[in-house]
Amino acid sequence: MREPTIARNYAAALFELGERLGETERFADLMSALAVAIETEPVIRVAVESPRVPRTTKQRVLERSLDGYAPEQFVRFLAAVIKRGRQHLLPAIEAEYMALVDEKFNRVHAGVTLARQPDKTLEQVVRAKLSEVIGKEVIPHFRTDPAILGGLILRIGDRIMDGSLRRRMVALKRQLLRA
Repeated sequence: MREPTIARNYAAALFELGERLGETERFADLMSALAVAIETEPVIRVAVESPRVPRTTKQRVLERSLDGYAPEQFVRFLAAVIKRGRQHLLPAIEAEYMALVDEKFNRVHAGVTLARQPDKTLEQVVRAKLSEVIGKEVIPHFRTDPAILGGLILRIGDRIMDGSLRRRMVALKRQLLRA
């Protein structure tokens, strides 16, 4: 099996466990924190992914660090991932798990590019309008690009909708050159 499929299978197993225990959102928070720790802290990454560190040591470290913070079933899930040598897939498992949680709660993530940094009011308006149009709760991820001049560029999944002033000006230029 390929790694994305393996990560998806682990995520599905964890999701099913979370659903059974009523801990789906808590598991999402724990997986996110774990993935961020692995990606941002070199010491943690080396400890988790290094072949020189024995699997039993990795399991003990995770058990001790999560003791009192995570349910026992979650810790056992992580121990199973490590036991099978799949700890390098933890960030991918987290991404797949989050996709399952988003699907359950009817959420979609959208990349929103604006010419300037939006204020809180604009963020709320964009979120509300997108949610209304799409029919799902939209979680916008804002970024700025002064080159678009105005308007916005929206990306949901692999669909891109370009409502930027720059695109309109380019289209107008082409139209005028043809005339």
